[in-house]
Amino acid sequence: MSETTHDAPVAVSASEAPDEGLTARELAARHGLSVSGARPSLIEYVRQLWDRRHFILAFSRAKLTAQYSQAKLGQLWQVATPLLNAAVYFFIFGMLLEADRGMSREVYIPFLVTGVFVFTFTQSSVMAGVRAISGNLGLVRALHFPRASLPISFALQQLQQLLFSMIVLFAITIGFGHYPDLSWLLIVPVLVLQFCFNTGLALIMARAGAKTPDLAQLMPFVMRTWMYASGVMFSIPIFLESKPAWISNVLQWNPAAIYMDLMRFSLIDDYGSQYLPDHVWAAAGGWAVLIAVGGFVYFWKAEERYGRG
Repeated sequence: MSETTHDAPVAVSASEAPDEGLTARELAARHGLSVSGARPSLIEYVRQLWDRRHFILAFSRAKLTAQYSQAKLGQLWQVATPLLNAAVYFFIFGMLLEADRGMSREVYIPFLVTGVFVFTFTQSSVMAGVRAISGNLGLVRALHFPRASLPISFALQQLQQLLFSMIVLFAITIGFGHYPDLSWLLIVPVLVLQFCFNTGLALIMARAGAKTPDLAQLMPFVMRTWMYASGVMFSIPIFLESKPAWISNVLQWNPAAIYMDLMRFSLIDDYGSQYLPDHVWAAAGGWAVLIAVGGFVYFWKAEERYGRG
């Protein structure tokens, strides 16, 4: 039995899929999708950081409290550690090597302690910055927030630690006959400029440390070399008086030496402007702006890559 149909054949053409032939980027744009964790614009990134300012402050305080929570003396180690370092340096450099040449003990001891405290501020900020991302991967991968919050909070933690230590520094300075006067007001701009500089360094090292975690093992040697070249234990112009002038100039224009000498100039009566390089405040401001802005932009450019891989 057969059936015959008189209907004309109907040609059916499959309609083309609307997304066919589009790239992944075009597909995402068509459906309103965006990259998870994509880097925002620089202005938007700054706004996000400002919105999280309370987190940054609270995180820095929590880290500061937890740092010495297992020690019996607690946060007294914030002061005891740089003081013990200063005592060792005084014995080796002040007494054995006579690095105090040209200075009385009343000047050299405050000079040395100020240098140790101020350089420790920079050193600790750098070391904390190296581990800011690599040491907090759990937090970075679990939550979405501007990653610059971490190195900034660590730099802020070191500033709070220095402010606590400054009480002892003031006591030592007064104990050796250098009493508060108007020059002590200069301490505030010095600390502001150094904090900006340290924050920029922490941001730079955070990006570098996120890519190369082994950098944390190398940095103590780098920082120790920087310390010896910055005049922590000796006055650069006095100690290098017999050397070619360019050596002294190069070392004095190094930012760590600039911030230490400005703090000494502010605190110590007999440490006058003759020990400072020319245009020292311009140099201090220039280093702070260059490293802070450059470090922030450098860190922001890798925002999408932190915590991945």
